Amino acid sequence: MSEICTTCGLPKELCVCESIAKETQKVQVSTIKKKFGKLHTIMTGLDEKEIDIKDLLKKLKGEFACGGTIKDGVLELQGNHKEGVKRFLTKKMGFPPDSIQLE
Repeated sequence: MSEICTTCGLPKELCVCESIAKETQKVQVSTIKKKFGKLHTIMTGLDEKEIDIKDLLKKLKGEFACGGTIKDGVLELQGNHKEGVKRFLTKKMGFPPDSIQLE
């Protein structure tokens, strides 16, 4: 017997909670200058309770071949990947394009 999701009541394999959560997120993607003039891409607005941000960070780091971390619910990637992050989130992760803002 498979486990049942407590939120939607479907089996874990068919759970739609994360895909519904992706539609309600408002993600802001921006860049900041860090030490020695290095650019970092910052992603804010993701809800840690609804989306597995550790898994998302792992996929982003693999896609862009860069380092990254999570600090206080904010995802940081080394380098300037604003446009690439938006493209990756919409095409491969299923986020709606209008929910991602580039700053």
